[in-house]
Amino acid sequence: MRIEQLTNALGAELTGVQLRDAIEDDGLFGEIRAALLKHRVIFLRDQDLSRAQHVAFARRFGDLEDHPVAGSDPEHPGLVRIYKTPDHPNDRYENCWHADTTWREAPQFGAVLRCVECPPVGGDTMWANMVLAYENLPDDVKRDIAGLRARHSIEASFGAVMPIEKRLALKAQYPDPEHPVVRTHPETDEKVLYVNGFTTHFTNYHTPARVRFGQDATGGASELLRYLISQAYIPEYQVRWRWKPNSVAIWDNTATQHYAVMDYAPCHRRMERAGIIGGKPF
Repeated sequence: MRIEQLTNALGAELTGVQLRDAIEDDGLFGEIRAALLKHRVIFLRDQDLSRAQHVAFARRFGDLEDHPVAGSDPEHPGLVRIYKTPDHPNDRYENCWHADTTWREAPQFGAVLRCVECPPVGGDTMWANMVLAYENLPDDVKRDIAGLRARHSIEASFGAVMPIEKRLALKAQYPDPEHPVVRTHPETDEKVLYVNGFTTHFTNYHTPARVRFGQDATGGASELLRYLISQAYIPEYQVRWRWKPNSVAIWDNTATQHYAVMDYAPCHRRMERAGIIGGKPF
C-alpha cells in the first residue's frame, strides 16, 4: 500500500490496495485505519467492491446506522443510498458544510462512501480539517467559546421540507441534542471545532459574563456562531476530490466537515455510504 498526501491540511490517496482484502486482513485494516486517523480523509480509486463487501469493510470500524430520511439499501442495512437525479425537484439542492448526523446524541464516527455513478465533470466533494480550524482561531475566541454548548437539529435541516406533522414527528424521534462547541477527539485527544450546518444556537451563551442587554445575546451569539461555522469555508483547511465510478472516500467525521458540490445539472449522481456509529461528544 502506498500513501500520497494530497494537501498540507488533510487528505491522502491510497494505492496498491483493495478494501475487500482488509475485511479479513487485520494487518491491512490496521494500516488503513492508521492512515485515516493521520490524514482525516483517505481516498481510493478502482475499488472492485460489492455492496455486501462495502458494508462488511465499514463494519470493521464499528456498527453501522441507517438514516431516517435518506433511503437505505433494503438488502444491506447500514448502506445509505444518496441518489441525485435531475428529474426530482428536491435534488437540485445539495447541502452545506457539515459533519454527518450531529443531530444525533451520538453522531457518526466516520463513513465509507463509494461512487456508483457520477457526471463526467462536476459533483466533487470537499472536506475541511476542523482540528486545524480550531488551532488557528484567535486566542480571545478560544477563551470565549471554552465551555460553550450548542444545539444541532434534524428538524431545521432535513425536516424543513416536510409537512408540519411529519416535521414535528421527526423532531420527537430525534430531539435536538446539545454538543460542546469544542469537542475532544476520542482517539487523538485533539480539540475540534464542532459547529456546522446542523447547528442552530448556543444553549449557554446568555450569562452575565457575556450579556449586558438583550442585544448582546441576540446579536453576539448569532454573529459568533456564524463566524465559527464559516471556518470550514477557508481553502487552506480543505481538500477537494474528483469522483470516478468505484472511487471510495473514508473520513473521520469527528475531525472534519464536508460539502458535496452541486454543479453537475442535468446529470445523475449516485453514491452509497456506510455510516459508522460513534460516541457522545465530550
